[in-house]
Amino acid sequence: MTRLLSFAALAIGLSAGAACAEAADCGDLTIAEMTWGSAGLAAHLDKIVLEEGYGCQVTLVPGDTMPTFTSMNERGEPDLAPEMWVDGVRTALEKAASEGRLIQTVALLSDGGVEGWWIPKFLADANPKIRTVQDALKYPDLFPASDNGRKGAITNCPTGWNCHVTTENLYRALNAEERGFQLVQTRSAAELDGSIAKAFEEKTGWLGYYWAPTATLGKYDMVKLSFNVPHDNMEWNRCTAIPGCEHPKANAYPVSDVQTVVTRRFADEAGVAMEYVQTRTWDNQTVGKVLAWMDEEQATSEDGAKYFLRTYPDIWTKWVPPHVAKKIKASL
Repeated sequence: MTRLLSFAALAIGLSAGAACAEAADCGDLTIAEMTWGSAGLAAHLDKIVLEEGYGCQVTLVPGDTMPTFTSMNERGEPDLAPEMWVDGVRTALEKAASEGRLIQTVALLSDGGVEGWWIPKFLADANPKIRTVQDALKYPDLFPASDNGRKGAITNCPTGWNCHVTTENLYRALNAEERGFQLVQTRSAAELDGSIAKAFEEKTGWLGYYWAPTATLGKYDMVKLSFNVPHDNMEWNRCTAIPGCEHPKANAYPVSDVQTVVTRRFADEAGVAMEYVQTRTWDNQTVGKVLAWMDEEQATSEDGAKYFLRTYPDIWTKWVPPHVAKKIKASL
């Protein structure tokens, strides 16, 4: 019995020692909480996993793509940006990485950030002949404008968003007006979302710009149409994304590269935390479902992170060792 108690005490001591070592390796961390839904969700998820699973001390700090990147690059703070849409800072980020200040660890969104023109799945199922934008433009009657039933509608995103420019240029490039369509301008994200919700409630056609991952695409089953051409980056920069470009051509939206970016200090000193952020990645469909739940429940990003951990253990338990997963589950 004495030997058994000794072995038990030794096992407990080793376990406690390992836990202390994990906490010591991790230390104090700062994580950027970006302003959009999926990024806020990712920040709170990382906070829970790193605090409850690894014993880190995590502080969330407000962020957005450009100011967060600039701060990380110039001052080494915050330590971690979970969801950095890198296309807007690619050149500067590559320079910072080559000089050793910042590190790209993993594609957080395995599908990338997706933009395009979409239609409801119920409409796509009922009309299998529609697989491209060009196909959809043959049937204006399937996408009736609310103020003119004889015209089809293509719904644009709000003025001031980059997508407003690209959608307008593509509308002209595809001669949509001559094909019986009008471009419907929305004044806010809420109005854009509301137009999709109305189409599903009334089971009417809808064609327009949207992106993923979002709560709306998590709630409503939509199909992204092909533009029947590959993405041409030179043409995109020359014309597609330029306001009022005179001679736009058909072009496909790029898939945005969405990475987790960390500072050199984080990579060198955070230990187990670095192992975690090099592993975790999720797909747009899962993120969209969690965002849709948050929208329906009027839940916070922290609530959403806990919902994800409770609902999708088959995904996140692959990101961490079993003993860490056990501690996270216990915390919930």
